[in-house]
Amino acid sequence: MGCNGTLFYPLLITLSVALITYNIIISANAPLKQDFPGQSSSELSVDPVIELPRGGGGGGSRIRGGERKTRLFHTAVTASDSVYNTWQCRVMYYWFKKVRASAGPGSEMGGFTRILHSGKPDKYMDEIPTFVAQPLPSGMDQGYVVLNRPWAFVQWLQQTDIKEDYILMSEPDHIIVKPIPNLAKDGLGAAFPFFYIEPKKYEKVLRKYYPEERGPVTNIDPIGNSPVIVGKAALEKIAPTWMNISLAMKKDPEADKAFGWVLEMYAYAVSSALHGVSNILHKDFMIQPPWDKEVGDKYIIHYTYGCDFDMQGHLTYGKIGEWRFDKRSYDSSPPPKNLTMPPPGVAQSVVTLVKMINEATGNIPNWGS
Repeated sequence: MGCNGTLFYPLLITLSVALITYNIIISANAPLKQDFPGQSSSELSVDPVIELPRGGGGGGSRIRGGERKTRLFHTAVTASDSVYNTWQCRVMYYWFKKVRASAGPGSEMGGFTRILHSGKPDKYMDEIPTFVAQPLPSGMDQGYVVLNRPWAFVQWLQQTDIKEDYILMSEPDHIIVKPIPNLAKDGLGAAFPFFYIEPKKYEKVLRKYYPEERGPVTNIDPIGNSPVIVGKAALEKIAPTWMNISLAMKKDPEADKAFGWVLEMYAYAVSSALHGVSNILHKDFMIQPPWDKEVGDKYIIHYTYGCDFDMQGHLTYGKIGEWRFDKRSYDSSPPPKNLTMPPPGVAQSVVTLVKMINEATGNIPNWGS
């Protein structure tokens, strides 16, 4: 059953937009010197890249007084109402439900919400638990639709009674492969490190938003907002800052040029650091085919890259293959049922991805409608 987030009073919307605009002007022209709440980044030096725990649920449940206390997390995915985002959300939610059901007692996977930032309900409200958020005012995203993500999270966190104490921020093009334990601990978030998020390389630009008095630029983790597991209370503080820094960076020609399509990811990393929330970097949180060839013990398949192969199973990246799967091929209509399987020799991760999409499309009611 969907939850309608359109119960904004007109005055509240007007005031919110005015506040966003004010913060853009301030943030784009001066370093952020506000006294942000939370522990100082300099107090946290833990920033390891580690392997995920094997077996036993990943140590996500804590033993206290002989009783196991489960630390549930809520999975949240932001999406537009485009055909492209919608079919991915339907596949993702199918696998979320199946994997959570397989986890058994003690699982830390809680509820699920699609945060739909189109401003109006769609026909999948009863299929996928959904919160309807308002998009940014027309033109404010400057054609970079991802800027709606932090604003949508702000609305969801403010207007929804979320029962879980932790949030897993995920994306439509994530497929959960196996039960995910709560990897956050001791006040630290848990995040996947991206090789292309390089705070040190862009220190000059980032100092506009993370001034020197906040500490070394290496306090900024090489992460985006997804996949990230973080405490709900921490995210409630981070999200408004993430929104304002994203908008400010987009209005800053130097930052916009430096960060391009990953601008919003840098904005989240900066905001997390400003609020003193460091992250344990889990390199095995997810895989990204076709570069990662085996699923192994990973938890998520992220199918952001196109998979192109010849019929001998050789990767032809940069050139359309004789066999291919690329989510962008289905921007105006969902993929058909029973996609052709890859030829022999193709990486196991790609084979698993196609099998999982085929299973989902074969079982989701009214697929293609």
